[in-house]
Amino acid sequence: MSLSAVHTRLEPSARLADVIVALSGADPSAFGPALLAWFSEAIRFDHSVVFAYRGDARPPCLFETFNRQDSHVFVALYQDGPYRLDPFCQTALARRSGFWRMRELAPDRFYASEYFRTYYEKTGLAEEVGFFVPMESGVTVVLSLMRLKRSRAFSAVEIRELRRAAPLVMSLVRLAWGDTEVPEQRVGMPDLSGQHASREEDLGVRAAEPPVMEKSLLTTRESQVVDLVLQGHSSDSIADRLGMTPGTVKVHRRNIYRKLHISSQAELFAWFVAQNAK
Repeated sequence: MSLSAVHTRLEPSARLADVIVALSGADPSAFGPALLAWFSEAIRFDHSVVFAYRGDARPPCLFETFNRQDSHVFVALYQDGPYRLDPFCQTALARRSGFWRMRELAPDRFYASEYFRTYYEKTGLAEEVGFFVPMESGVTVVLSLMRLKRSRAFSAVEIRELRRAAPLVMSLVRLAWGDTEVPEQRVGMPDLSGQHASREEDLGVRAAEPPVMEKSLLTTRESQVVDLVLQGHSSDSIADRLGMTPGTVKVHRRNIYRKLHISSQAELFAWFVAQNAK
């Protein structure tokens, strides 16, 4: 996508007319490129992707602008488990509607989390912003715009313009993808054990030793603590969310490590990836 902004505002134009024409056309794949062409009149970005979130299901990718190599990182690896730790996913599952920056949604320890170090840094992003659109079906569609580190984060002017355009963009997204169906539960997957091993290597993690323990070893509360720890929440943040003291959170963390025979958050992340690749 071109990084030379022509205007400073997203205004009605011939390209916006193309978006509307694409919505009424016979080719649904024309909508995404038309919408991004309109965006590019005022907003500089490197990539865009659209995911649909619902319950425990792996989020299907509805649209992407990545080449094959980048798609492996941003889509395939993401769908193999890390999506559950993504602040965008958590916000979508909470059915929040609007325009958000990643930094506005990230937990207090997100940038020091194993998810950030092991997966998110691999994307090379400087910033990600998203339009969150809950649908009547229970699905939440999220349209993300991304800037790589070489392009730097979105400017205050660009963020202000995206917020101003959000009601229109969300209405267009609702019209384009409002009938998207996603099962609430994860469906059975084919045997991809060899690919799972490859993806663990791509993420720079190894399965914990001894062989990975089943998630059923953990209590419901311990599983909640695991998710929040890996999402990037501090003990104080977890305590606030779960209605317990920070000391109780630390007890849960010790019990988790003991049950899984691990001693680091890196091993906990490896266990998480292996569990969600099943």
